[in-house]
Amino acid sequence: MFAISLGDDGAELRLLEPWRAEEFLSHVDRGREFIGRFISLPDLVTDLESARAVLQEYADKAAADIGRIYGIWVDGELAGGVLFRMMDVQHGTAEAGCWLEPSAAGKGLVTRALRVIIDWAVEERGIHRVEWQAAAGNTASIAVARRLGMTRDGVLRESHLHRGERHDAELWSVLAPEWRASRRRP
Repeated sequence: MFAISLGDDGAELRLLEPWRAEEFLSHVDRGREFIGRFISLPDLVTDLESARAVLQEYADKAAADIGRIYGIWVDGELAGGVLFRMMDVQHGTAEAGCWLEPSAAGKGLVTRALRVIIDWAVEERGIHRVEWQAAAGNTASIAVARRLGMTRDGVLRESHLHRGERHDAELWSVLAPEWRASRRRP
């Protein structure tokens, strides 16, 4: 089984595949309100069929090399995830994202998991620019971008419609040379 350790606390990064739909749905149910504050995942995953459909969409993206989804497990339980919402290998761009249930927040899990997948995207797939969009009010997500050494490119004013309300989105990015330089620092 594919699993990458995320540190001494036992957290692991694994593929999040359609056969895990029941576990995925249970996870989303545990964090539905918390996760849904800034992203639409809980609105998309409402039952077993929709959970399977979301995971199948990402399995299809992985097969087409245009996206990926990974789960973060803590003590054997799915607690969150990271993904490439889109990947364009030909143009060297990707957009990363994440989510966590409340019990997993504040432990550095997303930052550690994103380091793994950004390393892979840059070094294995030749991605030159990794983007990160966060609702302007999502201070935890913006803090992740900063910890990853991303640069704030700007604000997309009222670009994100979430639950009937328009929100500003901050756009952050890191370029491959910047990423490699930051990984060499002690």
